[in-house]
Amino acid sequence: MGQILSEEGNHDEAIDCLIDALRWDSKNAWALIMMGNIFAKFKNDIPTAMKYYDQAVIANPNESIAINNIGGNLLQQGKIEEAKKYFYQALKVNDSYPNTHFALGMIAEIENDLESAFLSTLKAVKLNKNKDSLLENSIKQVFQLAKKIIQTDTGVKAYKKYKLKLEFEGDKEIDIIEDAEIPTAAKFEFAENYNRPTHTVRYKSSYPAVEHLIMHELVHLDFVIAARKENLNMLFVSNQTNKKQFISKLEPTVKNLKKTGLSEEEIANQCTKLFEAINLQLFNTPVDLFIEDYIYRDYSELRPFQLISLFTLCKEGIKAVTDKQVLELFQPDLISKTKIYNIVNGLQLKDLYGIDLINEYKATQAELRMAKDFYNEYLDYKDDRQAGEEYELIHNWATDLKLDKNFELIEENTYRNKRTDMDSILDSIEKDPYDTEIKDPFKEREMEKFQKSQNEIGLNMAVVMFMAEALHYFKNTNTDEIKNIAFELATQGIHGYNPDNTNYRLSSMPDKLFSGYHILAYYYVSWAIALPDMVAELHLPFEKEYKMAKSMNK
Repeated sequence: MGQILSEEGNHDEAIDCLIDALRWDSKNAWALIMMGNIFAKFKNDIPTAMKYYDQAVIANPNESIAINNIGGNLLQQGKIEEAKKYFYQALKVNDSYPNTHFALGMIAEIENDLESAFLSTLKAVKLNKNKDSLLENSIKQVFQLAKKIIQTDTGVKAYKKYKLKLEFEGDKEIDIIEDAEIPTAAKFEFAENYNRPTHTVRYKSSYPAVEHLIMHELVHLDFVIAARKENLNMLFVSNQTNKKQFISKLEPTVKNLKKTGLSEEEIANQCTKLFEAINLQLFNTPVDLFIEDYIYRDYSELRPFQLISLFTLCKEGIKAVTDKQVLELFQPDLISKTKIYNIVNGLQLKDLYGIDLINEYKATQAELRMAKDFYNEYLDYKDDRQAGEEYELIHNWATDLKLDKNFELIEENTYRNKRTDMDSILDSIEKDPYDTEIKDPFKEREMEKFQKSQNEIGLNMAVVMFMAEALHYFKNTNTDEIKNIAFELATQGIHGYNPDNTNYRLSSMPDKLFSGYHILAYYYVSWAIALPDMVAELHLPFEKEYKMAKSMNK
């Protein structure tokens, strides 16, 4: 009755009813809150209102929504300090209520503390599981705050300080240059690749929050410096052979381009651009996930810049895979693969900032499933990433999408040393054609992980059965043929075989399709038969499996 009378404007009569309610139950929190609301809103008697509010909190100290509503009523009256007291109290009870964080964001903005306002409002976005008006207002507000913050010098200060740190650690200066001609929003040019004394970051000033783009490119260098210290840095290398095999599969796209009236030269240029664009995704997407996580975690002052920048890039990616003209010109399998990489970026935006653009990619269930599988694999690495592990994801994802023939990942020291000493290359090939003696820390770490996983499995019966099959297959094959197969397996597996893959083939056995463990079993058995003295150099922990397979064959 007190609430009804107050709604009708009969505040004095409402107070009388509420007093009666409190006589029957002095701990009626809702009656106490209503009394406080009337005195605050209609009587302008804040001291009396605060007494009732305090009693309401004492009566029901664990009711965070009620406490939050007290703060909200005071905020509406412009009583900022009084309101903050209750919002902080509400957070102590429940720090996952988005309304409270949104209100604290409003207060911080009023107080001109834009960074706190942004972070509080961002929490309101990320904690809101309902697609309601509060979520809509929170997203709108967090973007407005971010746009205000990116007008400040916060981003410039952050990347300049970071740049000095990297120049000291890497012992090379870094130039930062605006360049409207680069094909991407920003790029990093390593001094070693351009025979220059300094590294260079290039960026397009037409993109918003370019400070984030510059910071992102600098983190690329930071990761490389860390990997070099462990001799684990890899180079992503592609050549004409890689490009030729990629373009050979573009017949549907070439036909569509011809229909538009393009010349042969223009079509060739388009195919080259497509090859380069796909390769940029293959290399950058896995690495970028770790970079953005690092920026988000260690540079909270850059989050407004990061939000605006990532949102812009994701929107650009969405347009690239949903544009009608693109869909008409380029073959579906390529669009699907690039879409999967773009969705991975969208998943991180959602994870970091609660902004969900996934439906805008118009993906199939299969595409969504693969993108989520990729992202989950990244999450498995994220929290304890070691130097150079991002290269494992580059290889794994490209293999899963059958794009691994587009490039080679080559250990940097080996690559640069071989480039400067051709005689040593020929000598090493003659002495050790399958790299059994070369110490590759990246491969060694991969092998350690594999051996550890096999030890945990114990006797791998799948490998036993595949080995028994291999022994039967090689039973009537002469040693020279087995040796050729062994050499092909070694050459193809020079960068490692992934036990989880299911699509390996051999030219010497064209009718067979191998899974990861299947081909590892044939790899071991072929060397055990044809090159038994060297089988230990494979470092495959399958001695027990091979022994059992031989006994089964007997």
